[in-house]
Amino acid sequence: MTTTTKPATPVAAPSTRRLGPASLALRQGRLEIRQFLRSRESVVFTLGFPIIMVLIFASIFSDEIAPGVSYTQYFITGMIATGLLTVSFQNLGIWIPIERDRGVLKRYRGTPMPKWVWFAGKVIMVLVTGMVMTALLLAVSVTLFDLNLPATGTAWLTFGWVSALGITACTLCGIAISSLARTARSGSAVVTPVALVLQFISGVFFVFTNLPTWMQQVAALFPLKWMCQGLRAVFLPESFGAQEPGGSFELARVALVLGAWCVIGLVLCLTTFRWTTRRDG
Repeated sequence: MTTTTKPATPVAAPSTRRLGPASLALRQGRLEIRQFLRSRESVVFTLGFPIIMVLIFASIFSDEIAPGVSYTQYFITGMIATGLLTVSFQNLGIWIPIERDRGVLKRYRGTPMPKWVWFAGKVIMVLVTGMVMTALLLAVSVTLFDLNLPATGTAWLTFGWVSALGITACTLCGIAISSLARTARSGSAVVTPVALVLQFISGVFFVFTNLPTWMQQVAALFPLKWMCQGLRAVFLPESFGAQEPGGSFELARVALVLGAWCVIGLVLCLTTFRWTTRRDG
């Protein structure tokens, strides 16, 4: 009696499909967002700070600063810009030194993952957080303080490019300034004072033209002032442009300065960014 044996069925090799650049960036972005959400303190501060400040200042100051323009309307535009500064410049400037000090960046550099993927993940996290923060702030401002949303497509387009250029410039500058912190603990000490000073001199808490001339000139060197000015062109009447230092909202100059800061921030990132701490060499 003979027995026949069937030939063994070959086992298919596991798929080794290589992910494309977009998939890599999106995966890293999801990882960065999850890590951000796990830090409750950062979530509350980043998303809640602009809203809390609007609730406080709008409840205290209700006078008109120009015909048809209340202080609340003016202040909300500044807080949108400040919120974008917080989610990008301030958050990255504080958290990247922590990751560097813990050796996270050093381990990333030692993996086969392209280095640009790590940066793409940070950018995606900043963009998503910035959009959520802006949406929450607009919802609160419209509901509680009768903020008028842009009524034309042109105004929304202006809102889009001012926000995009502003958050890009602040993101690049946040990555660059993170290299100044020697340790994880010093990140906040380096970045927070810079962010606060910029807010006070850039027309966020006070009407910009009421500030001393020298302060206006210093603020004009940095992106936050131009972000505020561009957003005022979106949410305030066109007539308010006459109250600006240049006699108009100067949107062309806003685009030029913010674009220049995107280039400056990129150059600073390329020349100063470090994956390891100074003690690692």
